[in-house]
Amino acid sequence: MYSTTMSAAVCGLETVFVHVEVDMAQGLPGFMLVGYLGSEVKEAGERVRVALKNAGITLPPMRITVNLSPANVRKAGTAFDLPMAIGILKALGELPEKSTEKVLIMGELGLNGAVNAVKGVLPIVQRAKEKGFRQCMVPAANQREGAVISGIETIGVSSLRQAAAYLQSGAEPDGLCQETTEEEIKKAILPDYGEINGQYAAKRAAEIAASGFHNLLLIGPPGSGKTLIAKGLPGILPELTREESLEVSSVYSIAGLLNNDKFLICERPFMAPHHTITAPALTGGGSRVSPGLISLAHKGVLFLDELPEFGRGILDMLRQPLEERKIHISRMEGNYFFPAEFILIAAMNPCPCGYYPDLNRCRCTRTQIKRYQGKISGPILDRLDLHAEAAAVTVKELISKKEAESSAVIKERVKKVWKRQEERYKGKEYRFNALLPAGDIKEFCPLGKKEQSFIEKAFKKTAMSVRAYYRILRVARTIADMEESERIKEIHLAEALAYHMAGDKYWERSGENNGLER
Repeated sequence: MYSTTMSAAVCGLETVFVHVEVDMAQGLPGFMLVGYLGSEVKEAGERVRVALKNAGITLPPMRITVNLSPANVRKAGTAFDLPMAIGILKALGELPEKSTEKVLIMGELGLNGAVNAVKGVLPIVQRAKEKGFRQCMVPAANQREGAVISGIETIGVSSLRQAAAYLQSGAEPDGLCQETTEEEIKKAILPDYGEINGQYAAKRAAEIAASGFHNLLLIGPPGSGKTLIAKGLPGILPELTREESLEVSSVYSIAGLLNNDKFLICERPFMAPHHTITAPALTGGGSRVSPGLISLAHKGVLFLDELPEFGRGILDMLRQPLEERKIHISRMEGNYFFPAEFILIAAMNPCPCGYYPDLNRCRCTRTQIKRYQGKISGPILDRLDLHAEAAAVTVKELISKKEAESSAVIKERVKKVWKRQEERYKGKEYRFNALLPAGDIKEFCPLGKKEQSFIEKAFKKTAMSVRAYYRILRVARTIADMEESERIKEIHLAEALAYHMAGDKYWERSGENNGLER
């Protein structure tokens, strides 16, 4: 007696379809699983056997062999429990052979026969639709997540009995779910820039970062509003498109962060890890490879508050994702890729006490300041396109009756800049000025003689790196777009250079001439 049922596994962001083959033969009773299995799948035999018993189905004393094909792909997770049980029922003749034709099944079984939630439902259902499946049977707890994909029927089942009854009679279970929409999800409340008094320079830098998808470093004393500006940045970014929403939601699905209350990510992500975060939690990986916070921040913002408190090794792990906008994780069983296209916003105090270079308030020694700032490597600083000062806010600014621009007003300007970039880079693999490859700089960032002379002098005087040179041009391109200028002018280069050098007044390398002798 033989049967086959279709299921699927997620490897990184890729979906691999799996044939769950069941063979029942005379011989010494047993339950054997084969097919390059992870520890969770190896334990599935006992879960399936007991779940069938508690569902009222007694297995005959036969040798049961289950093969998960292809055997060269490692299977992990618990999503194969339900297709195994359905395959056994088909092999026993309890279900018609064609009952699972063009039906993809996934779900974890409890010992009482309940079907529990699994990870990765959204990308699997999306891929199943592309492959021509007509139905996906998923746990009831994942039904709304799967129903986001239109054009394929999503069936949510809460028990093995319910799944078997549907496949046997075709009667719609309570878990049959129609297509769901973004309107059913509650939206988060973000800080509004109109409520932030002062900090005009820092908010200007944030708008430039949002407009060109640039990385930003905010430097200033404690309580100056750095964190508030960072938290408000998603509010000035244009809304996710449908395609972007599905792309981001797929990452969250693989991480197991979607449910029936939050079944689709329709807002720009904002991730703010604590400085004690581990490398696998930040970049992804682990014994069972899953996306890290940099992938969960895809298409949104990754905020690193108190930047020097993060381990230098942790920060240096961001170097490759910041350049390639994806993370590559290598394991013995294979290679995994996760997206990591995000705006990095970092905030830091200039010294441990936070008040350097104000020598009247700063209590730190030169050695302490140098050690504190030395935690951030030069290559990381080079990858932060904008360095902006968030100076202490004065009382006059706090009580001022002048209304600041709201996030909604700024967002409209950012949308216009995004539109200009979309038209300019049509047909290219990139969409934003921050992602402009060095080979295309000459084409999209041409300079006149006056501008070329200006940047040459700045290059020699500041001894900037080649990477910094190209980043200044990219930022200048964004500033020109904000001013609706086709060409980059000297004033645009000057502002971009000012943001590149803004941190120099704080950095201790200039401390030799500031009278700091502690």
